[in-house]
Amino acid sequence: MFPKYNVIVVGAGHAGCEAAAAAANLGSSVLLITMNMQNMAQMSCNPAMGGVAKGQIIREIDAMGGYSGIVTDLTTIQFRMLNRSKGPAMWSPRAQNDRMQFSWTWRLRLEQTPRIDFYQDMVKGLLVRDGRCFGVVTQLGHRIEADAVVLTNGTFLNGVIHIGEKHFGGGRVAERAATGITEQLVELGFESGRLKTGTPPRVDGRTLDYSRMEEQKGDEEITGFSFLDTPKPAQQKSCWITYTNREVHEILKTGFDRSPMFQGRIQGVGPRYCPSIEDKINRFADKERHQIFVEPEGWHTIEVYVNGFSTSLPEEVQYKALQKIPGFEHCKMFRPGYAIEYDFFPPTQLYLSLETRLIENLFFAGQINGTTGYEEAACQGLMAGINAHRKVRGEEPLILRRDEAYIGVLIDDLVHKGTIEPYRMFTSRAEFRTLLRQDNADLRLTPLAHRIGLASQERMERVENKLHQIKQFTAILEEFPISPEQVNTHLEAMGAPLLKEKQRAAKLLLRPEISVRQLMAWIPELQQKAKTYTQEAIEQTEIQLKYAAYIEKEKELSRKMRQLEDVPIPEQFNYEKLQALSTEARQKLMKYKPRTLGQASRISGVNPSDIQVLMVYMGR
Repeated sequence: MFPKYNVIVVGAGHAGCEAAAAAANLGSSVLLITMNMQNMAQMSCNPAMGGVAKGQIIREIDAMGGYSGIVTDLTTIQFRMLNRSKGPAMWSPRAQNDRMQFSWTWRLRLEQTPRIDFYQDMVKGLLVRDGRCFGVVTQLGHRIEADAVVLTNGTFLNGVIHIGEKHFGGGRVAERAATGITEQLVELGFESGRLKTGTPPRVDGRTLDYSRMEEQKGDEEITGFSFLDTPKPAQQKSCWITYTNREVHEILKTGFDRSPMFQGRIQGVGPRYCPSIEDKINRFADKERHQIFVEPEGWHTIEVYVNGFSTSLPEEVQYKALQKIPGFEHCKMFRPGYAIEYDFFPPTQLYLSLETRLIENLFFAGQINGTTGYEEAACQGLMAGINAHRKVRGEEPLILRRDEAYIGVLIDDLVHKGTIEPYRMFTSRAEFRTLLRQDNADLRLTPLAHRIGLASQERMERVENKLHQIKQFTAILEEFPISPEQVNTHLEAMGAPLLKEKQRAAKLLLRPEISVRQLMAWIPELQQKAKTYTQEAIEQTEIQLKYAAYIEKEKELSRKMRQLEDVPIPEQFNYEKLQALSTEARQKLMKYKPRTLGQASRISGVNPSDIQVLMVYMGR
């Protein structure tokens, strides 16, 4: 019934969809197996993509030829560029999406991708022989062979849903859990753990009083996520902001004695940076209110997502507390919030390619590796799909460095530091974040992705044209003279220091309060010269000029760090014989077996003094 495939992808969430697309677009034959084809790329929690650091990840996925950015743009109902008041390294795109459109748009794109087959079934086990994975076994009894397998099981592995004192098996509300895989992997020698995540109630938007809330509109200018010319919405839907209060908190407290989290029925560790509402009022008892974001689920639905009110308290407690939130006095609840516990496998058991160390040709991506968030899952899926294809072809894996991409930071953190709680990406995790901006993801990654055959020729030509325009416009700004009489009236109105003599435009742009747009508005001749360049190229030129010193400083630091990366450590190196290493360092190094000094330096518990010892031993 089934041919042998190059790659089988198990699970069709954000990681699975990107993995299948990447492997197929590179030339592999792919089978995507999911328990429910109606829920492919389901937005299980909030109907939004991007945000701080997460938006950078989506732009990187897009730059490499992945689909998440395109699908997000096609289904956006509101777009905002976060942190515009800060430097460009902090700018982060975020979109509210139509939940239903997002899922079926993803499915349509996959169906239109050659070399992908689909099958609806539950995978209950793996085919393994001599330390090598060669296929899967399904619940319907099919043995399907493949050269490589990518597991992207999300929250479905032995998932248990909790609502107050009620609990039942499930990987998502109204969907059953997946069983069998964890048990087999543990038998094969893998270490597993339990994590927890949660989701808020959904309510009927017709029953809300928006006049009691603060309106949050989208940006007038929609940048979007994809570097291609994807259509942007002609109009946007507003989100709204309201707040909890003391009365809400007191009602929630009445359910604490039946809370699965506080009563110890949930063993898994929850996400630190997205706590439940009961956790927030317990940990921050001094706060009188917490912010609630009221987010529409789509263009044509009345369903509303109550962001900031994630909970697993009893249903009746949730409902009573909701009705005390301003604007929610007469709300009707579609479904309650719930918590879900699920199995994961500590990612220190992986190589940087996301192939498992124990079983060859088996790859893990997404929440199975202990991450949280659609974006974190999607980028792992992309890389697992790429590397599964390359493994099948006998090619070296594609590994993104920490100074090349947020994706590189995420995977490096997971593999070398591990995680004991759901891992979420932040800009603060990236030591080279001035280099890893959302605006230059295409310049960083598209040439690399084009070389391996994933990014299209169209993308590469756009990057080359953008680079050409940046070079030309930079030359114009470096030569264009500006006299005091052209700008001093405007500078005086801004309260900025006046110009005393002629100055090149590029030098004037070093002032933080001056932008290219302002200069073009003040000086028609400069605006005329800029007419032939895209807004994208103009913005990129300005960023590179303004932040040249910071960018060069990070590049120099990156070069120094790379010297450590290039110092190899023999795979069977015996750290026990180096008594000058700390005990913790010896234990961690023996466990994780880093391949280079750079990787060793990022393992939690390995100190700079330990790296010095290794450098001396390696003759450096």
